Amino acid sequence: MLKSTSTFAIIAVAALSACTADFYREAGQSVDEGGFGNPTMTNTLIANGELAAVEGLNRRFEDEVPESINFGFNSASLDAASRAILTRQANWIRQFPEVRFRVYGHTDAVGSASYNRNLGQRRANAAVAFLTSQGISRSRLEAVASFGETRLAVQTEGRERRNRRTVTEVTGFVAGHPGLLDGKYARVVYRTHLESAERNVFDEVTAGVAN
Repeated sequence: MLKSTSTFAIIAVAALSACTADFYREAGQSVDEGGFGNPTMTNTLIANGELAAVEGLNRRFEDEVPESINFGFNSASLDAASRAILTRQANWIRQFPEVRFRVYGHTDAVGSASYNRNLGQRRANAAVAFLTSQGISRSRLEAVASFGETRLAVQTEGRERRNRRTVTEVTGFVAGHPGLLDGKYARVVYRTHLESAERNVFDEVTAGVAN
């Protein structure tokens, strides 16, 4: 009986450790599965191929456009570099109308936890406001969240610009979108990226002019 109890305790501790590790994972490294630890929803997404498609799209998003922008110390203002990156994000998002996104705000470790939570929220709000100004429906930016200082990209207590950021990520598909009624999520994942195609055409045209 003692051995059985010990085994159960070890399993419980391992499970708790796994949940804790997942909770503190950096935004952009995990996919929304429809709820907080909802195994039924996760199993459904896996079964219909949606989860794999979301993960594939998120990897593609990270590969093709910068997922993060950075901020000045104690600031939620967008500089020229941030606006340029968000414009690229908006161009990408516009080409995938079936897809939902989230924007997460982060801060460095300077200041109180409550202040940084509010500052992270202001940064996320600023990024979303810019994306909507570029024609992205607010309804597709399903959530704006602040992690404050709890998910540092660089572990330091000082003023680290890389920690002062927002992260945009793919989190799911628009419910009932006509392009997904047949469940062919892979077709969305591998859709030709129009921006890169247009760039290739432009390069060919300019090369022809040069010749």
